[in-house]
Amino acid sequence: MRIKEYGFKGDLSKYENSGKEVARIIATYRDKYEIVCNRGFGLASIKRGCFYDNPNSVYPTTGDFVLIEWNETGDSMITETLKRTSSFSRVATSGDKNREIHKQHEQLVAANFDYIFIMQSLNNNFNLRRLERYLTLSWESGAIPVVILTKSDLVENATEYVREVEKIAIGVDVYAISCKTREGLEDIEKYFQKGNTFVFLGSSGVGKSTLVNTLYGKDVMKTSEIREEDSRGRHTTTSRNLIMLPNGGMIIDTPGMRELGMWDVSQGLDKTFGDVEQYLGKCKFTNCTHTNEPGCRILEAIEAGELSEERFRSYIKLQNEAKYNNDSESYLKEKREKFKKIAKYNRGK
Repeated sequence: MRIKEYGFKGDLSKYENSGKEVARIIATYRDKYEIVCNRGFGLASIKRGCFYDNPNSVYPTTGDFVLIEWNETGDSMITETLKRTSSFSRVATSGDKNREIHKQHEQLVAANFDYIFIMQSLNNNFNLRRLERYLTLSWESGAIPVVILTKSDLVENATEYVREVEKIAIGVDVYAISCKTREGLEDIEKYFQKGNTFVFLGSSGVGKSTLVNTLYGKDVMKTSEIREEDSRGRHTTTSRNLIMLPNGGMIIDTPGMRELGMWDVSQGLDKTFGDVEQYLGKCKFTNCTHTNEPGCRILEAIEAGELSEERFRSYIKLQNEAKYNNDSESYLKEKREKFKKIAKYNRGK
């Protein structure tokens, strides 16, 4: 087995005399990692001295390329996480039971992937606002997002759904597919080339595992259906695994995301909401709150039908969430100042 087959595009010669191997993390567990390298497959653990004593160390996740000290008979030791080309994370919450303090932190989900397949099923799970959230995070990751609308056999107007998504997914390919009828599968086959890595992102029950099984040609993952009464699904994926397809493409399947939080997503917001940001900075007042001021370019665009008010509100919501997650204290202070300005303006009218 060659590490190049698992997507490593770097120069292996620089590590020849280091006594270490380049490996890829293909699964993560509580305190161990499953790896693959030119020596084969195995389990690995963090070498404490290389990580715990180094404040700048980067802990690995599924998809990462790492340097290891290979052990033929036991756990190999991970000594370094190599530079990532892309990464995807979500907000996780940790609590201090003694102080009853809950803090939000960034939880890395996957790394070094080429495409993110954002998946929504064409039933009650379909949600444009959630899709905007997924798109923002996807653009920020450094990979290329592709929107996959699954279960197209459930609706008669799948093309209309595609058009609706294309209006908000600017510059993103959008496909409607059905694993049941195989409709649209030929359209996405071009992405699954040897050496390419994909992340499947979507709520539980939208068909991620079903698509993996279809692409693989046999059942390699458990599947579950969305309950039609509430459009929710059971979590069938409980860990992050990298799966090698027969054609050499690789999929990192992530657990269904109940909650995706915004971190530093300035680039993601710019690409996802380019139609909104084109109006920013063009208002009459530099400190415009876009609520009721005269000469507000945003309000003028909404009134003229150039911009959807719902889309603008979605942009503001995600932007505020990102500010809060990055620095909650500064965000709340800024929010209080904003309300003071609005109240002052209303008093002067």
